[in-house]
Amino acid sequence: MNAADAVLFANTMDELRVTDSLQIPMPEIEMTAVRSPGAGGQNVNKVATAIHLRFDIRNSPTLPDDVRDRLLASGDQRISSAGVLVIKASESRSQERNRQAALARLAETVRKAMRKKARRIPTKPSAAARNKRLDEKSQRGQLKKTRGKPSDF
Repeated sequence: MNAADAVLFANTMDELRVTDSLQIPMPEIEMTAVRSPGAGGQNVNKVATAIHLRFDIRNSPTLPDDVRDRLLASGDQRISSAGVLVIKASESRSQERNRQAALARLAETVRKAMRKKARRIPTKPSAAARNKRLDEKSQRGQLKKTRGKPSDF
């Protein structure tokens, strides 16, 4: 499922479908329309087309604990110290398109937190690689020795 499908589902029902197994009820998502920053002609000072979406990660009963923990530990600058994810969408001149963009970003952020990172398995260099490195070091040392002033024999 892509972001557009998630948003379409949100428009037809009362929940945002993140994956087949996770849907966020729309009452948990707070959206407010604000005036869009930047240039925009005559409409910019009259119409609130930008969307500020707020989703309380810490107090959401819908999110599984592991996803909640990964979201809060992600270091995303859009997450406040109170655990509220704030997404701002103002790309379009249409409030509805900005609303859909904000919902798609929320779905993608949660989807990304659902994926578990693969643990890195530490490896050691092979004996041949260690010997090669030591040989190269000693060759480099010999080369540097020959650069010195000639000694009197």
